[in-house]
Amino acid sequence: MHSPPPATQTTTVQSPPGASPNDVVGVPTPPSGQQLREEVPAMGECNGVEYVGVGVGVDELAPLRVDNFKKVSVLPLVFLIFYEVSGGPFGIEDSVGAAGPLLALLGFLIFPFIWSIPEALITAEMGTMFPENGGYVVWVSSALGPYWGFQQGWMKWLSGVIDNALYPVLFLDYLDSSVPALSGGLPRIAAVLALTVVLTYMNYRGLTIVGWAAILLGVFSILPFVIMGLVAIPKLKPSRWLVVEKDVDWNLYLNTLFWNLNYWDSISTLAGEVENPKRTLPKALFYALILVVLGYFFPLLIGTGAIPLDREAWTDGYFSDVAKMIGGVWLGWWITGAAAASNLGMFVAEMSSDSFQLLGMAERGMLPSIFAKRSHYGTPLIGILFSASGVLLLSWMSFQEIIAAENFLYCFGMILEFIAFVRLRIKYPAASRPYKIPLGTVGSILMCVPPTILICIVLALSSLKVAVVSLIAVIIGLVLQPCLKCIERKRWLKFSVSSDLPDLHCENHENVEPLVN
Repeated sequence: MHSPPPATQTTTVQSPPGASPNDVVGVPTPPSGQQLREEVPAMGECNGVEYVGVGVGVDELAPLRVDNFKKVSVLPLVFLIFYEVSGGPFGIEDSVGAAGPLLALLGFLIFPFIWSIPEALITAEMGTMFPENGGYVVWVSSALGPYWGFQQGWMKWLSGVIDNALYPVLFLDYLDSSVPALSGGLPRIAAVLALTVVLTYMNYRGLTIVGWAAILLGVFSILPFVIMGLVAIPKLKPSRWLVVEKDVDWNLYLNTLFWNLNYWDSISTLAGEVENPKRTLPKALFYALILVVLGYFFPLLIGTGAIPLDREAWTDGYFSDVAKMIGGVWLGWWITGAAAASNLGMFVAEMSSDSFQLLGMAERGMLPSIFAKRSHYGTPLIGILFSASGVLLLSWMSFQEIIAAENFLYCFGMILEFIAFVRLRIKYPAASRPYKIPLGTVGSILMCVPPTILICIVLALSSLKVAVVSLIAVIIGLVLQPCLKCIERKRWLKFSVSSDLPDLHCENHENVEPLVN
């Protein structure tokens, strides 16, 4: 992902066809032939270009937001991304049960190049291009218009809430062997409710608290696997890694890989809360990518190499049993506690992303203004309550159903992101990009091909039940946006666009004006 900074290149900036000189994103178009020099930075670096909004003159620029709330720095952001995407190896066990050790190991080595790295690179470029809450909603709105921006927000928020409903399920699955009463019935329902309330309150108290809590939980979650690896060295048998199963469950295998290695773009919805996002966001994505891949591969390497293969046993929660067999009961209990900590971290990180996305959409006038109101801790109270309610409504679903449903909706959202990224690259190649993928326009477009093919495969392998339910959810979004516009016209609810944000000029598909240097 790191690459040496390429040589300085010269770029000619021209207006779109039919545009007046001042139509292009707040900066007068240079005279014909005037050259601008643009540095293309490596991942983790930026060229220092300021965020210039559409329709805003250079002298009129104001900061996106001036407030008294502390911004998130690099280290907390790394662990927030870690928990948005991963949280540790909890939940990857099904990959071994579905396909055996060899395919599971290869999957977590190869899949990041097909999916994680392209998604992280796009997030770094687009997130620094539009450093505001709302993230991918703003990207799609800028490229395709507000209608499709709303659809992006609806599908990604819903997939995020579905994803968040998984963490209480995983948490209780890891405690089942120790506390059998939590395996079902009223005790399980009460546990899900209590867990959701406590973690929701943590989100309410502020993003800074969430970020530093993520660091502490991350260290606690990773450390037992380091110890397990050291204890397991004498027990490792490399031949166990080469086992390939004949009857591979491709649907479960791909969904497990996809779920455990996606959601890199979720951190973009917090860009408005990040300290100096032009520098901080690319660096944090790079460090988090290394942490996530190592956090999956080495525990899987240890678990499959140190004990005989029992394919049926490799389901969610099995790492606790693996730890007991390798290091004893004490290590198994530690892994169980680490799993609990991991689920706490994933829950609060995902809820932060989901709720700030709703805040960003409200600041863009896509949702009623009440969603843009902040508590005295700086957090979006209404967005948090909506996201928590969604989690409670969906927590009855099984582990596999949750993964399949959120993957289906997430795929639709990613298709819109890829289209928006490609459109902005082709139509406005000279746009101001504080971080720019150093592959050129053609290379960047080709980079989107493998993940797009993967999306098609995941969608094709989905069950009929999951496809029907997910398509109904998509149709609801298609109808919901016109309904909200009707409510706005009738003034039943207040809608407004924040004066601190640059104008995207997305009244229709043809008037999209992105950021231009």
